[in-house]
Amino acid sequence: MEPLPEPGLPALEGALNASGKRFAVVVSRFNAFITERLLLSAIDGLVRSGADKKDIELVRVPGAFEIPLAARKLAESGKYEAIICLGCLLRGDTAHYDVIVNEVTRGIGQSAQETGVPHAFGVLTCENLEQAIDRAGLKMGNKGFEAALAAVEMASLTAGIRRPASGAWKPTAGRQLSAGSKKQVPRFARNDKSETRNDKPTKSAKTNRK
Repeated sequence: MEPLPEPGLPALEGALNASGKRFAVVVSRFNAFITERLLLSAIDGLVRSGADKKDIELVRVPGAFEIPLAARKLAESGKYEAIICLGCLLRGDTAHYDVIVNEVTRGIGQSAQETGVPHAFGVLTCENLEQAIDRAGLKMGNKGFEAALAAVEMASLTAGIRRPASGAWKPTAGRQLSAGSKKQVPRFARNDKSETRNDKPTKSAKTNRK
């Protein structure tokens, strides 16, 4: 197999170093037989990457559907560099599975995009229990551990991306004209009824001319 060609450009990448960073883990209690294994491996991944256990906040929610709201509130608090979302959804005989999968995926992604805080997706979406077990520590590794490493790398990456300079132009909606700029607007273009026109001579002026 031929090696992939190098792009020849430097790349900005995150480091697997969680030292000094704070993380929040949101885990679903539904299908706890699987989610608790995901949780243990996620914490193990954070600690192995250098995170201190006192810097890891654990939040439990009833099911996967409640994960996005809890993750959003944690992200908006500004206390954490990344959020790890853990859950397990198994397909049933109804369309309930598809509805929940779509909402959970959309909610977690929207929370990450709108808050700017990385969210690691560790929610299993499996056809049956056997697939879930394989992804919680058996044949397919442990997705909780993978989610933790992704959270560490993204936390490092977002911290390394430079923000726009303070002097950059920013559009402002509904900016009002200042007193100086208002004078530059032609009189015919104004809609200010409070100002009276003084084009015509006043009554007192006519009297003085006689």
